[in-house]
Amino acid sequence: MKTYDQLQVIEFLSRADSYGAGVDDVKKIETHISVVFLAGTQAYKLKRAIKYPYLDFSTLELRHSTCMAEVSVNQRTAPGLYKGVVAITLDESGALSIGGEGDIVEWLVEMARFNEDTLFDRMELNAELMGTLAETIAHFHAAADPHPEIDSFEGLQETITGNAASLSLIGTGIFDAAAFEAVCEMQRRALQGAFGEKLKTRGKEGFVRHCHGDLHLRNICLIDDQPTLFDAIEFNDTFAYIDVFYDLAFLLMDLDHRGQRPLANIVLNRYLDITGDTDGLQCLPLLLSLRASIRSHVSATAAGTQSSSVEAMHLAGEARQYLEMAQHYLQPGKPMLIAVGGLSGSGKSRLARVLAGFVGAAPGARIIRSDVVRKTLAGVDPLSRLDAQGYSPQMSHRTYQAVFEQSRSTLKGGHSVIADAVFANPEERKTIAAIADDLGLAFHGLWLEAPAEVMEERVTQRTFNASDADAAVVCQQLSYDLGVMEWDRIDSAGAKSATLDKALKALGLYTVSKG
Repeated sequence: MKTYDQLQVIEFLSRADSYGAGVDDVKKIETHISVVFLAGTQAYKLKRAIKYPYLDFSTLELRHSTCMAEVSVNQRTAPGLYKGVVAITLDESGALSIGGEGDIVEWLVEMARFNEDTLFDRMELNAELMGTLAETIAHFHAAADPHPEIDSFEGLQETITGNAASLSLIGTGIFDAAAFEAVCEMQRRALQGAFGEKLKTRGKEGFVRHCHGDLHLRNICLIDDQPTLFDAIEFNDTFAYIDVFYDLAFLLMDLDHRGQRPLANIVLNRYLDITGDTDGLQCLPLLLSLRASIRSHVSATAAGTQSSSVEAMHLAGEARQYLEMAQHYLQPGKPMLIAVGGLSGSGKSRLARVLAGFVGAAPGARIIRSDVVRKTLAGVDPLSRLDAQGYSPQMSHRTYQAVFEQSRSTLKGGHSVIADAVFANPEERKTIAAIADDLGLAFHGLWLEAPAEVMEERVTQRTFNASDADAAVVCQQLSYDLGVMEWDRIDSAGAKSATLDKALKALGLYTVSKG
C-alpha cells in the first residue's frame, strides 16, 4: 500500500473536477480533527492524520477503522445522512480518484448533503422546537443500552487530565496556563467530593450509556421537520460511554454560551418531564464546567489550524470565554424556591416558563408543574385529558404531595425550583413555603391575578397544553376562599413581558433581565 501526503488529498478534494459531472464548486469546512468537503448532493469527511491524547488518526488503518465506526454510531440517530465509507485511490499514473482503482491512500466518510441553514447553530430557535429536541434526546437516551460496568468517574478523571495535557500541546499563548490549570484543579476537587460520589451511584443505576458524546448545536440539524442528531463521537469510548446527563450538559452549555439560557432551560425541563431524572441535576455544575473547559481547549487547538487569521482570532477569543464559563459553573450559589400560584388562566405556567431562565444556577430553575405531575401520576401523556377521577380530592392531594416532595428533593440536590400550581388553599401555600424554611433557603411566593373574562378567554384558546381547565373550571375557582394572601400579588392581565418584569422586580432580579 502506497503512502501519500494528506495535504495533496485535501487539495484534490478541494477541486470541483474531482467529483465528476454535476459539481460546480466545493465548500470546505475545517475543524481541528477533520476536513469536510461539500460537493453537489454529497459530503465527504476526511480525518486529519493527527494524534492527540484523546484520539489517534495517525495511520491510514486507524482512519479507516474510525470512519467505519463513525458511520455505525451515527446510523442510530441519522441513518439517512450516513451512506458509508469510501476510499481515495491512487492509480498507476499517479492520479487520485474517489472510489477508483489502485492503491488506497485515504478513507472518507460519505454523507448525504443537507441544507446548512437547518443546522441548529444557524437557525432561529424557539421554545416549541427546543421542546421537540428535548424529546428526541430523551428518547435516544432511553433506547441506549445501560453500561453499569463502565466507571464514569474514572472517565471524567481522564477527561480532566486530558484537558490539562492538551493544553500543553497548544502552546499558542491564547490564555494563561495557570488559569486553565486552576480550573482543572477545581474540577478535580469537585469530582473527588459529592459530585463524584453521585456519579458513581448513577453509573451503578444504569445512567451510563452509549450516548452521542458531542451534543452541541452544530451537530443537530432539521430533517423532515424533525431534530436530527449527527456527528456522534466514534474515536474515544471514554467520551461516548457516559452519564446521560453529561451528554445533555453539552447542549445546555452551548445554548448558554450563545446567550440562549431560556432555551436551555426549556430543554432541561422538558427532558426532565419525560425522563424524571431530576437526580442528575446534582451533578450538573461539574458536568457543565467540564463541557466548557473541553470546548476551551478545542477552540484553542482549532485556532492553531486555521488558514484564516480572522477565524483564528475568533476561536482564540472563544477559548477564553469558555474557560471563564467553566470556572463560573463551579460556583452555583445557594438554590432558591419560588412558588407561582393563581387561578386557571392567570398565566402562572406561562410566567414560570419565562422566569425559570433567570433563576438560580445554569441553566435556570427546575419547573415543577402540578398539571404535569398530575398526568404523570395518572400514567398518561401530559397533553392527554383526564376524566373527573383525575381531579378528585384524593388525586389532587397526591398531586400536591408530589409537588412538595419533588421540590424538596431538587432543592436538597442544590438546584433552584419554581413550583407551578394553583395554590388556592392557604395550607398548600404554607407547606410549600415551609420546605424552603426547613432547608434554610430563600422563598418567594407570587400570586397572579387577572380579570375573570381574561382568564376564561385564555383557557378557551389553549391548545397543546397540560392543563385541562376550561371556562367552567375558572368559574368554579372564582368562588374559592383564598384566605389571607401573603404572597406578592402580580397583575397578569397584560402582555407576557409586562408580567415577567413585575415578577422580576418582586424577586429583586429585574437587573438580571436587563443586564
